[in-house]
Amino acid sequence: MSDRPVALITGASSGIGAALAATLAADGYDLVLVARRRERLEMLEKELADAGAASEVIAVDLSERAGIQLVADRAAAGDIDVLVSNAGVSAYGPFEEIAPEDLDRAWTLNADAAPFLARAALPGMLERGRGGIITVSSALAFSAGAPPRAGGGRAMPKRALYVSAKAGLVAFARVLATELDGTGVHSMVLCPGLVSSEWNDGASRVPVAMSPEDVATAAWAGFTSGEVVCLPGLEDLGPLDRLAKAELEMASGNITPQLATRYQG
Repeated sequence: MSDRPVALITGASSGIGAALAATLAADGYDLVLVARRRERLEMLEKELADAGAASEVIAVDLSERAGIQLVADRAAAGDIDVLVSNAGVSAYGPFEEIAPEDLDRAWTLNADAAPFLARAALPGMLERGRGGIITVSSALAFSAGAPPRAGGGRAMPKRALYVSAKAGLVAFARVLATELDGTGVHSMVLCPGLVSSEWNDGASRVPVAMSPEDVATAAWAGFTSGEVVCLPGLEDLGPLDRLAKAELEMASGNITPQLATRYQG
C-alpha cells in the first residue's frame, strides 16, 4: 500500500462492491478487496492499478466464522479509513423450507459479518479521528409490512430471513451513527432498490433496476455529505423523517405502567 487512504470492501468481486472499489480508487483510495472468487478480485486489482490504486486481495467466504475472523484481523490493523460491508446473499424462499445449514450461512453473511468487521475497524478510525463505515442493506429492509403484492402489482418475494437481517443492519448503522457523533468517524447505511447485477440474476432486464455504478455514485456522495441513510432512487426524503418520528412515538409511547385501552378488560 502507498500513503493513500485505504478502503476495505467486502463483496468486491462484482456489482455494487466492484463499482464502489472503482469509485474510491478514482477518489484516491487504495483498496483491500474481499470476496470468495480470487480470480475476479485479481482481475479487478489489475483494473484499479490502471487508476493508480494499489490493492490487496483477500479471497475468503464470509458466511463462515473463520472467514469473518480473517477479515476482522485485517480490519483491525489500524490503517483502514473506510470499511464497506457489502457482501450478502439473497436467501429468498419460504422460511420453513430453508435448510438449517443454509439459514446459518445466510444469517452469518447477511447479519453477523458487518458488525464484527465494524468492531474491528473502529478503534483505528477513532484513534485517528476520521473515516467511516458504509453498511450495505436493501430497500427491502423497509418492506416488512408490505402486502404480498407491492406497488404496480409486483409479487413480493418470500423474504423473512433476508429482510430480518437487512432490517437489523439498518438499525445497526443508524444507531452507530448516533454513537459516533462528534468523533470524526461516520456510519451510513446504503439501501438500494433493484440493482442490475449478477447478484440479482437477470435484473438487468427489468426497467426499474439501477446500475451498480449509479448506486456507487449515490453511496459515495451520500457518505461524503454525511447522510446516515442512503436510498439512491428516493427523490423525496420525507418518508425518512416520518419514519424517525413514528419510531420515536412508538418507543416513547410504550413507556408507561398502564395497559393500552385495547388490552384492558
